[in-house]
Amino acid sequence: MNTAPGSPSAVWPLPVRGEPFDRADPDILRRLKVVSAATACAKLNGMGISRTAVQGPAPLERGRAVVGSALTLQFMPQREDVASGLGQEYVERDTALWAVLETVQEGDVLVVQAYGSSFTGCFGDMLVRYFKRRGGAGIVVDGRIRDAARVRELGVPIWCTGTTPHYASQMDLFPWAYDVPVAAGGVLCLPGDVVIADDDGAVIVPAGKAAELVRSAEDHENWEEFSRMRLEQGARLSDYYPLSPDSRAEYEAWRDAGRRPLV
Repeated sequence: MNTAPGSPSAVWPLPVRGEPFDRADPDILRRLKVVSAATACAKLNGMGISRTAVQGPAPLERGRAVVGSALTLQFMPQREDVASGLGQEYVERDTALWAVLETVQEGDVLVVQAYGSSFTGCFGDMLVRYFKRRGGAGIVVDGRIRDAARVRELGVPIWCTGTTPHYASQMDLFPWAYDVPVAAGGVLCLPGDVVIADDDGAVIVPAGKAAELVRSAEDHENWEEFSRMRLEQGARLSDYYPLSPDSRAEYEAWRDAGRRPLV
């Protein structure tokens, strides 16, 4: 682990920064944009990865969706001899909270470990504004945000456990580390994993499973589109969801014919 200068703690040098990591392949991210969180979660379970759905954080605004490479931020419990929130931004600006924002790249999704705290406003107007200007695509925080009205105006997709008037280090937690493994809503997220989030919640895709997920999910999304059309035309649910051998052959013919409208 690396530590940055200007640490707010004399006991343990902060902020802690993890090792360099690779972001997800842009083509993989592009192809995953049509994959829902529900499909990703189900397909990963079939691949043997069962704990992928982040529990707790919900969309700050409905109708938002994001796919991106995970950037991580870890909060830890405060201990007064190490670090506390006295001084608000004048302390926080030398922490992992400010530092991680300087590393944001186009399309990143920031995943934050905050233990579902009701008293920690991990992000507010100014930080989300800067995140957006750096090209950040979305934020998944296992905790709360503040300045909710202004944050909504910024249009950055955010999944969180609610809102609070507290600033980030006002109560029980302190921004500790970035580019490190984090636990968000009971799910492990490593830097460079892929995040898929929509109205159903956020799903963490292990980096090493992303390409396999693309191949599996693209077929799944396509045949579900076909099945929806057939159900709207009055077909039996048991024949088309999931596909039977006969309906799969029908689907493949539709797909190979260029997905023409069914009549």
